[in-house]
Amino acid sequence: MPEPLAAALAFDGLIWLIAGTVLAGFVRGFSGFGTALIFMPVAGQLMPPLWALTVLVVMDVFGPIPNLPRAKRDGDLREVALLTVAMILALPLGLMVLASIQPEVFRYAVSFLALLVPILLLAGLRYRGPLNAPVLMGTGAASGFLGGVVGVPGPPVILLYLASTRMAAQVRANILIYLFAFDIVLIILLAVQDQLSAVPVILGLILALPVMLANMAGAAVFRPEKQRQYRAAAYVIIAAAAISGLPLWD
Repeated sequence: MPEPLAAALAFDGLIWLIAGTVLAGFVRGFSGFGTALIFMPVAGQLMPPLWALTVLVVMDVFGPIPNLPRAKRDGDLREVALLTVAMILALPLGLMVLASIQPEVFRYAVSFLALLVPILLLAGLRYRGPLNAPVLMGTGAASGFLGGVVGVPGPPVILLYLASTRMAAQVRANILIYLFAFDIVLIILLAVQDQLSAVPVILGLILALPVMLANMAGAAVFRPEKQRQYRAAAYVIIAAAAISGLPLWD
């Protein structure tokens, strides 16, 4: 057996990675978001920041694929394109910061961001302005930077859409497609910068099937008329993952 594969299969905490992956994939399937917000606090306890980011993007690029056709029908591809262009410009800067960040700081940052999303939305945050090009590109840039620094690109985009008056199906679709685009761009950048280590890549491939099946299961239970219940469930799960990922419990 090749050494990197053996190391991945023997990875201490693999069962917790699988559990976090299944939970994150299921939430993303019915809400369109949540993979990084749930998985990164778990992974941050078990491996270095760059490894956690690598595992996330490798596994996550496969998970949403079964749900993309439906998302393309429901979503606004122009809005997703504007978000993506700005993300591409900001992501390299975030990766530069990640290279110098300490693991403990990384874990605090991930958990803080994961907690911030449900807190702000439960506090009644609303955005009733236009989702025009400057707003979308500013959001995409913030998302790209955060995605590079702590592997959590979702909060700016999630806050924008979930605080808006858009229907649940379009919100879910736009976020799902955008985060898929983020994964593709990040994998390309890490490969170009020669930062894709063998063991985390293999771990990501091992987790790809569980996250894909969990995504499909989450999508199967999605009902637009129950958007409040879905959001409430997502908030509780995200908050629990964030709190568990704090270094305070070490």
